[in-house]
Amino acid sequence: MSTYATQMDAAKQGIITPEMETVAKDEHLSPELIRERVAKGTVCIPANIYHKSLHPAGVGEGLRTKINVNLGISGDCHDYSAEFEKVKLALQFHCEAIMDLSNYGKTHTFRKQLVEMSSAMIGTVPMYDAIGYLEKDLADIKATDFLKVLEAHAKAGVDFQTIHAGINRRAVEALKRQKRTTNIVSRGGSLLFAWMEMTGNENPFYEYYDDVLDILRTYDVTISLGDALRPGSIADSTDAGQISELVELGALTKRAWERDVQVMVEGPGHMAMDEIAANMKLQKRLCHGAPFYVLGPLVTDVAPGYDHITAAIGGAIAAMNGADFLCYVTPAEHLRLPDLQDVRDGIVASKIAAHAADVAKGLPGARDWDNAMSQARCNVDWEGMFAQAIDPEKARNYFESRPPQDKHTCSMCGKMCAMRTSSKILNGENVSLCPEE
Repeated sequence: MSTYATQMDAAKQGIITPEMETVAKDEHLSPELIRERVAKGTVCIPANIYHKSLHPAGVGEGLRTKINVNLGISGDCHDYSAEFEKVKLALQFHCEAIMDLSNYGKTHTFRKQLVEMSSAMIGTVPMYDAIGYLEKDLADIKATDFLKVLEAHAKAGVDFQTIHAGINRRAVEALKRQKRTTNIVSRGGSLLFAWMEMTGNENPFYEYYDDVLDILRTYDVTISLGDALRPGSIADSTDAGQISELVELGALTKRAWERDVQVMVEGPGHMAMDEIAANMKLQKRLCHGAPFYVLGPLVTDVAPGYDHITAAIGGAIAAMNGADFLCYVTPAEHLRLPDLQDVRDGIVASKIAAHAADVAKGLPGARDWDNAMSQARCNVDWEGMFAQAIDPEKARNYFESRPPQDKHTCSMCGKMCAMRTSSKILNGENVSLCPEE
């Protein structure tokens, strides 16, 4: 029987857990270094005691940038088989996390199957599930009712939960003074705001925060402190509402660590490129170096249908400057529930952003992947190139859709391929561009 309650509890006791060993191996770091950072809170390993199929992943200081895939059932689109196809795709691409954002139908059954089949960590937002789970309208829900939903998700084996505990009355007052362009764009945050305004009560996750932490500690669930007041447009970035909530999240981070509950802090949102680096540093300072989980940031508001690109630009800049975890964005963002191709495009864009940032940060082994691809290109080794591609299937399909006459070239350059020409000359061979008879 284990002598520790959570990964952080073990780390503080000097115990290296099997999960820490796995993370250390995957990251090419020492187990002791991982333990030290988990104890300090700058690394978290979301690993619910009931998630038996999990391959643990670390998030935080000095580790590879991780990515999350959002999916789930909605009232307009409740095809369970389609969502499980998205799950399989996320696992195929080795995404480290999947968030179930279901808000309709048999959410418990879907979540249970998801936890059972997924080697990736699973996250949820209990607020989304509250009305369906409690079978009450929003205004009729009692403060302590929300905790029942949170515990139900923890018992199901969920590894991290987004809890919007920072949008308390002080943060709401700052929001109201600001008069934003896009108000509150967080779904969970807007529901809590509506509940607070309709009932006149304080945010229940803030008021009963100690009870929240007790539940999470019991199952070793990591709290992902949600940014209810994240900017939903570049006009609202780095405003009083966003920063006032961030100050509250910093205080809540320390309270969680005191109870041995691991923490991630969520961040923006929509944000112009020139503000991203400063925001990353500000978050790390105000939240004491806790792992930072960013939703984008989307660097412009005018690209519906292409927001996987706007988010990848922002995500790469954010990760290079301290963000640890990127939430993918699909081309369907702001438009509809993403389909399978949207999910694929969002995953690939986010993985590109994460890896580009890891290369820039000089993480151990990050450049090895690029070097292997470069060597395969120099050798005009198509199978080698496909093997190293982020999306091997797409790379192969492009190549084979218009095959070259000479397999050692592509249909773009043919015999004028620079790799082919320079390699032949350096090997002492002549280059002939005349067509063969």
